[in-house]
Order: sequence, then C-alpha cells, then structure tokens
Amino acid sequence: MVEPTSAPRTARARARAELTREIVDTARAHLSSDGAAGLSLRAVARDLGMVSSAVYRYFPSRDELLTALIIDAYNSLGEEAERAEQAVKRSDLHGRWLAIGNSTRTWALVRPHEWALIYGSPVPGYQAPQDTIVPATRVSALLIGILVDAHTSGLSPAPLPVPRVVHTSLTPVRQAIPVAVPDDLIIRGLMVWSQLIGTISLELNGQFHNVLADTDAYFETVIQRCSIDIGIA
Repeated sequence: MVEPTSAPRTARARARAELTREIVDTARAHLSSDGAAGLSLRAVARDLGMVSSAVYRYFPSRDELLTALIIDAYNSLGEEAERAEQAVKRSDLHGRWLAIGNSTRTWALVRPHEWALIYGSPVPGYQAPQDTIVPATRVSALLIGILVDAHTSGLSPAPLPVPRVVHTSLTPVRQAIPVAVPDDLIIRGLMVWSQLIGTISLELNGQFHNVLADTDAYFETVIQRCSIDIGIA
C-alpha cells in the first residue's frame, strides 16, 4: 500500500517535470526566431503566460536553460543515430557508417536550429558545463566503435607514420579508444568526423547554393568516400 504522503510528492514532481518540459520546448521554438545568443528567459515566460520569476525557479539563468537545450539536442541526435546504426548487422561496418551519416544529416535537416546550437558558432559568454560531455559524444562513440571493429577485423588501411607532436595531441581522444588502434586510424576517423559535420553544416548554412544541384547525391558520395578512408567500403 502506498503511503498517503507519497502521492502529493509524486504529483508535485510530475507537475514540475511537465512545466520544465514546457519551458524547454518554448525555448527551443525561440531558437528559430532569436538564435541561441538571443534566448531570453523573460520572452519564454511571456509566451507561457508566466511571470519571469516563476521561470527562474526552474532555470536560474539563461545559461542553465541553454544547457538544457544543448543536452536535449545532443540526446535527440544521439538516439536517432543509435537507432539507425543498431538496426544494421554488426559485421556490416560500411552499412553502420552509412546509417550514422544519413541519420545525422536527416536529423539536422529537420532541426537546423538545434544543429546550429550544438555545432554552430559558440554563444558569446556561455561556457558549456561537464553535463554536456556525455550527450555530446553519443554519435562520435558510434564512429569510434566502427574504427575499433575495423582495426580488430583487419579492414583498416596500413597505417601511415604520424608525427610525434600529433601523437601527443591525440592524448585526450585516446582515453576513449583501445591502445592497439593506431594513431593513423584515429586521425582518419577524425577526418571523417570533420567531413560529416562540416558537410552538413555547409549545406544548412546555404554554402552549396549555386554550387551543387543535388545535395542528396553529393552527401551520399561524401560518406561513401569517407568509408574508403577508414577501410570499410
């Protein structure tokens, strides 16, 4: 039997969670009109029919609201990419990579303002807290998994020599990758990751206007060639 005191507490928690979600959803809508730098707690409160002091009880600062939006965006993108990649047979490294690339682009085309929030220009004065790190690595972790599997299965290209200074600079990313994976493959992975994010960002920013007649076909070629670079074509 549930104790009587637990029901009101659960109801309050549910109500708080629902209102928190409403605030975040309303703030997300403001990204399209005001951009991340123009996000205002007062404007969000006005749209919700609340006084700004009430919103501050949920998000004491604009930066905390930005953090919630960033974490939501990373998690939404991560879930989309993970779902697509997990639907592919584990031994099909090429198919897994295509699933990651295509699902990432599809998400970005549907939610361009959230893509700009996480992969666009930094918001002046905003410092992302540690809370954003794990969500931010969800998609890149899928690529790392492919790199590790490519190396383990012997599919990765013969490694090229890597300058010592570059070897040292790979120290942070090395924490997420088995030591047996060569520096050259990690560099190839970073190049592929840069091509994925860069190509999508250029498309969303209109940089391919009057350059490409078919961005779908071009993107497919890019990710196909990326798979060659890491030996999984």
